[in-house]
Amino acid sequence: MGMQCAICGKKPVGGNHYARRGKAKYLGGVGRKVTGISKRLFKPNLQRIQIQLEGRVQRKRVCVQCIHSGKVQRPMKREPFKV
Repeated sequence: MGMQCAICGKKPVGGNHYARRGKAKYLGGVGRKVTGISKRLFKPNLQRIQIQLEGRVQRKRVCVQCIHSGKVQRPMKREPFKV
């Protein structure tokens, strides 16, 4: 699986890049004009991390939004400290 999140399935989506010139009206110009439109890709922010999936530790590509939101179970590196 290429550029896709293993948890939520987020993948690149297509879009356009607008090249503009001129000065904005609110700054005293005559307005911004579009001089070119080209295709581009919006790529997700994927990280290769170790996650615990179905009781096993696996290395997967996961988007940062899933990591921050807590949808990913990270494996425990070592036993917690005991007195």
